[in-house]
Amino acid sequence: MINTMMILDSAGNAQTSGGMGIGFIAAYIVFFVGILYFLFIRPTRKQNAQQEEMMRGLKPGDSIMTTSGFYGTVIGIDEDTVIVEFGNNKNCRIPMHKKAIAEVESADAAVEQEEEETEEKPKLGKKKN
Repeated sequence: MINTMMILDSAGNAQTSGGMGIGFIAAYIVFFVGILYFLFIRPTRKQNAQQEEMMRGLKPGDSIMTTSGFYGTVIGIDEDTVIVEFGNNKNCRIPMHKKAIAEVESADAAVEQEEEETEEKPKLGKKKN
């Protein structure tokens, strides 16, 4: 391919044929590699970092949603496995891989949110004398 783009003159110096130089082609390739990095590689790394942070903060009692759409409560945690209790049935405890967790809602966050809602609710009605 390089042989078709370059022509040697009688002194042995390489000359490019056509209007595009090798520098332009290299810049073109670098430009598209940069676009691919910002469109595919960077967002994937960012998403993996967020998932890792979510898994580090996981603790028993947290409510989760799995990648298949099931909601449950974390009962126990191992290195790569989480034991999840689904529904009101205490006998439905299933071990699953941590990567199957899509969303986590901390048990502490739910309690704090309920406290904020009760403080912000205005009291309706009239006072009784």
